[in-house]
Amino acid sequence: MNAVTRNPALALADSWQRDFPLEPRPFARVGEAAELSECEVIELMQSLKDLGILARIGAAVRPNTVGASTLAAMAVPDIRLDEVADLVSGHPAVNHNYEREHDLNLWFVVTAANRAEVTGALDDIARASGIEVHDLPLEQAYHIDLGFSLAGTRSRRPERAPITCEPNVEEVDRALLHALEAGLELVERPYAGLAAQIGLGEADVLARLRSLIERGIVARFGCILRHRPIGYRANAMAVWDVPDEHVDMLGERLARHGEVTLCYRRTRRPPAWPYNLFAMVHGRERDAVAEQIAEAGRNVGLGDFPSSVLFSRRCFKQSAARLAPRIGGAA
Repeated sequence: MNAVTRNPALALADSWQRDFPLEPRPFARVGEAAELSECEVIELMQSLKDLGILARIGAAVRPNTVGASTLAAMAVPDIRLDEVADLVSGHPAVNHNYEREHDLNLWFVVTAANRAEVTGALDDIARASGIEVHDLPLEQAYHIDLGFSLAGTRSRRPERAPITCEPNVEEVDRALLHALEAGLELVERPYAGLAAQIGLGEADVLARLRSLIERGIVARFGCILRHRPIGYRANAMAVWDVPDEHVDMLGERLARHGEVTLCYRRTRRPPAWPYNLFAMVHGRERDAVAEQIAEAGRNVGLGDFPSSVLFSRRCFKQSAARLAPRIGGAA
């Protein structure tokens, strides 16, 4: 029995990282499956929030379906790293910010209402820091989940077909996703409270969430967990420089490897950044993660291509993306 299965709260949240009930009293439904009362489920979820393990219960939105986003990197002198990391984390468009082992040592995600605002945020950071910002926009997603089982199983949910055109997202859906950024309230009828915030009925909110999930705009709806507090501290980004004519085939193969939690193609920025194929692997031990990456590369046929593995050193910021405008205001 591992640490997850020994902790009833964590085991419960682990089992509901996806497909959280879309019905008026979701915690009662969760309790039925676990032989717990509605009140007990809410108390267990609250205990995980208090410990900083449960970030929220809500939506993981597929990149670039509502608004725009990019991954960016900077080469920051060690003596300035804390200062520049604070500057980056303080920008409202930044939702993830990490130090990684590479000459490009500061990596962050910018999300905004549109591409122009993303570019503006990157320009703000470059101007304020005096350091070049490398913009690495997503070109193709092969697997984006981060809802991997904490119990150590390697099961993989089939991927949805990629969205090939800009989805039709109504302003009310944007308002709904904005209201969800902090997650569902841990109360008996959380969707009713969500509906009240944006002037809809509870049934309409549930129907709109189902539609967003069915259309692939919401990639996952459930418990969003912070992995570091429960021991998943070996977080590595593996990258390869793959010829353009082969990258999609190899990326799709790599995405099927059980240990890969994220896999996508991004724009190269040579000479500072020649890589176009990215994969993330999360684990408890550095050596185990390094071996999993090496094994995945061998199995897929990536051994002959230039590569690098960037382990994370510090997490400066990790929060929900600001995907939707404030009601009556700007993004």
